[in-house]
Amino acid sequence: MIGEETGVMNVADPLGGSWYVEALTDKIEAEAEKIFAQIMRMGGGDEKQHEIGPMTSGILRGIEDGWFTGEIADSAFTYQVAMEKGDKRIVGVNTNTDTITGDLEILRVSHEVERDQVQVLADRKKSRDEPAVRAALAEMVRVSHTDGNLLPPMAAVRLEATVGEICGALKDQWGAYVEPARF
Repeated sequence: MIGEETGVMNVADPLGGSWYVEALTDKIEAEAEKIFAQIMRMGGGDEKQHEIGPMTSGILRGIEDGWFTGEIADSAFTYQVAMEKGDKRIVGVNTNTDTITGDLEILRVSHEVERDQVQVLADRKKSRDEPAVRAALAEMVRVSHTDGNLLPPMAAVRLEATVGEICGALKDQWGAYVEPARF
C-alpha cells in the first residue's frame, strides 16, 4: 500500500536525510569495519607484508579455518532464536499469521519427471561429439596445471560437457574442498 499509494517509489531516496536511516547506515558501516579488521588480523595485519596482501591472506585463512562458515552459522542461529522468541518479528511467519489462508502448495517433482530428465541427458550425451568433449576436458586439465586462463578451455560446455563432468575433471586434479565443521 505504501509503495502504490504514496508515490514513494518515484523518488531515488525517499528517506534522504533521515537521522534514523543515517544511524542505521552508521551502525552497519561500523559492524562491517569490525569484520574487515578481523580479516586483516587473520592475514597478519598492516605490519606484516604479504605478497598477496593482508586482506586476501586473511580471507584465505578465514576460509581454511572455517571462520566464515562459523560466522554465518552463528548469525543464522542468533536470527532463528530471535525469531522464535518473538524478538525478531516477521509478518506472516511469527506475527500477523492469521491472514494466511490454507496451506502453501509445495512443488513435488515426480519420479517420472526425474526419469524423463535423466533420459534427456543420456540422449544429449549420445548425440554429442564425445571425442571432442574428452579432448576439451583434457585441455582444461592440462591448463589447470599451468598459470593459464581456465576460461577458454571451459568452452567444453559448448560441446555439451556437463557441469558434473567439468567439476569431476578438476576434482581429480585438485581434490574437493570440504568445509571444516564448526559448532
